[in-house]
Amino acid sequence: MTDRYAAYTKLKFDYPSDRVLRITFSNPETFNSVDAETHTQMTDIWRDIDRDPDINAVIVTGEGKAFSAGGDFGLIEKMTGNFDEIMKTWKEAKDLVYNIINCNKPIISAINGPAAGAGLVVGILADVSIAGKRAKIVDGHPRLGVAAGDVAAIIWPMLCGMAKAKYYLLTCKPVSGEEADRIGLVSMCVEDDELQEIALGIATDLANGSQSAIRWTKYSLNNWLRQAGPIFDASTALEMLGFMGEDVKEGVASHREKRAPNFRKDCPI
Repeated sequence: MTDRYAAYTKLKFDYPSDRVLRITFSNPETFNSVDAETHTQMTDIWRDIDRDPDINAVIVTGEGKAFSAGGDFGLIEKMTGNFDEIMKTWKEAKDLVYNIINCNKPIISAINGPAAGAGLVVGILADVSIAGKRAKIVDGHPRLGVAAGDVAAIIWPMLCGMAKAKYYLLTCKPVSGEEADRIGLVSMCVEDDELQEIALGIATDLANGSQSAIRWTKYSLNNWLRQAGPIFDASTALEMLGFMGEDVKEGVASHREKRAPNFRKDCPI
């Protein structure tokens, strides 16, 4: 591994094939949850990958039984009611999505278990998303007491249609790998023991293809996402506004206490 990625200490790297970089979320004790430092590294790395002349394709996966459980409660509690921390996280959340969209290298996600929150951003925004059958995709923002931000509004309706997107994003119901494939939320679903091999095969094919053609195709298709930028910006801003309210405190407490949340029933909006 070159020194280019040495500063990204919260992520694990290897090169499973020529000109293919594999990034692994590596915190298996907490199902690869994302703390503040990991969130920053996840955001910044795509610029380095874009400029890396030795890489033609990227695989992202998780270590152990999960892809990524999303932001940890420490990060969420640090944000709650903290205007400066919310501003910082809002900028990073936007940069994470736009940096992936603008990265010139094709990204393949190998979703090997639960995928939520910031980790799911990478998983579902990848150019080719592959879910194992035991994958469990969930956007749990409303269950936490904040609006569905991150990548939800910019891409879920494009992938699976507005009706399915509203159902899963409003109810926070989990989506299995097979169901995600059926509704078009991921590119494909495969047997769990074949997931990494298939992801590597696709990455190798892309790494050996016409790089200008592949990169320009990605750039052109991602203009659909760039056009949805104002929708995404509004969704993330409203998500961050929720961290100034009371519902998120109850959402975190209910998760910690493993009980249903008791949110206030009235709302002025």
